Amino acid sequence: MNTKRNSVSDIPSAGDYLIASKACELMNLQYFLQMGKLTQCVSNLVHSLQRERGASNMFLGSSGKRFVEERQSLAVESDRLRREFELALAEIHEELTGHTVSSRLLNQIASALHSLDGLSELRRCVIAQKITAESATEDYSCLIQNLIAVVFEAADTAVDPTIAGLLVAMVHLMNGKELCGQERAVGSAGFSSGTFDRALSQRIMHLIDAQERCFKVFASFADKHSLILWQEVRANEREGEIERLRRLASSVGPFKDLDPELADQWFTLMTERMDALKQVEDSVEGCFHARCTERFADARNSLAHQETLIASLETGGASTQPLLVLCNSETEGTTGAAFSSGGVSQQFGRSIFELVQDQSRRLQQMSDELQSAREALEDRKTQEKAVLWLMEHRRISNDEAHRLLRKLAMDQGRKLPEVARALISMAGVLK
Repeated sequence: MNTKRNSVSDIPSAGDYLIASKACELMNLQYFLQMGKLTQCVSNLVHSLQRERGASNMFLGSSGKRFVEERQSLAVESDRLRREFELALAEIHEELTGHTVSSRLLNQIASALHSLDGLSELRRCVIAQKITAESATEDYSCLIQNLIAVVFEAADTAVDPTIAGLLVAMVHLMNGKELCGQERAVGSAGFSSGTFDRALSQRIMHLIDAQERCFKVFASFADKHSLILWQEVRANEREGEIERLRRLASSVGPFKDLDPELADQWFTLMTERMDALKQVEDSVEGCFHARCTERFADARNSLAHQETLIASLETGGASTQPLLVLCNSETEGTTGAAFSSGGVSQQFGRSIFELVQDQSRRLQQMSDELQSAREALEDRKTQEKAVLWLMEHRRISNDEAHRLLRKLAMDQGRKLPEVARALISMAGVLK
């Protein structure tokens, strides 16, 4: 559109920048429409890798006697979904690298692709039984976490609060489901051996607690339909049986002697639970896509309307008398601001001023609504930084660092993010 310039033809007008602001919002929404497909591909690939990890654990735990065909078929399925992920990534490669949406997102995608490159070697070690079930679980989990982190970083780039909220719900649900998968692996190892030592029992308790924290954040941002599905998962009679087995796994004692057959029951129940959680995940992803489509259509219509409105205002021509526009400040004790219209007609100047004010109010409202989603993401980042610092400073494992962080919060009667922020500040002072 050829918008009107001021006295010098190559100087953009206020109308130009208003339209550019709307166009920028439209481009961001178009980007998230494309990101939706990538997010779905990540979700599907992660679920397949979780299933492959479970089958590999059973294969290794049985010295290669069980889950031979299941592990192989799941590996084939994971490779198919990996290809879908790579194709979805290729479709938005230009948008990701050309507009430089987020350096953190690009770096995380690089980490995920690098982890996927090591999948073949991990499988060879599993088949040859050159790796323990525990080590295989750790390697698969690292790969899965790198993929989930792609969705996390994508959520951090969202500027629309409704879209950001759904991505926050999605990433926390994915994390909770991944922790559920790790719990399945740990429980399978314990039940297969017929005993749980203190380390395994503490690991189970940590994973249960971490899941609940993820699911709590998910419930705060999820759409209504996904919440209903989530409540159905929680109400399923399967949960009662899982809880019974969890109590067995958590009650440490030298007299404990568990039936190894419980391993099959545990594996089946936890697999059913993860499949049910995947259905909730699919629901959130579907709502995310629908919301992106809806917001994109709204933004496109709004841009077209604004272009038409500004064009109609410009037909009034320029005024020979400049208009002095006074802006009342909402801050008490200030005098406000004034600027000259530079020869723009009084009607046009007033209308542009109103459009600017409307756009400013709308963007501020979006920023306010986005704050809660940003805080949820920032809390998670801060906690992970605190855990890493504890691991390095105390020379302890990831699980031990998480337990220590929770203990500090309980002892001080403070929330986890608050304690994590305090630790990060301390780390900065000690450097």
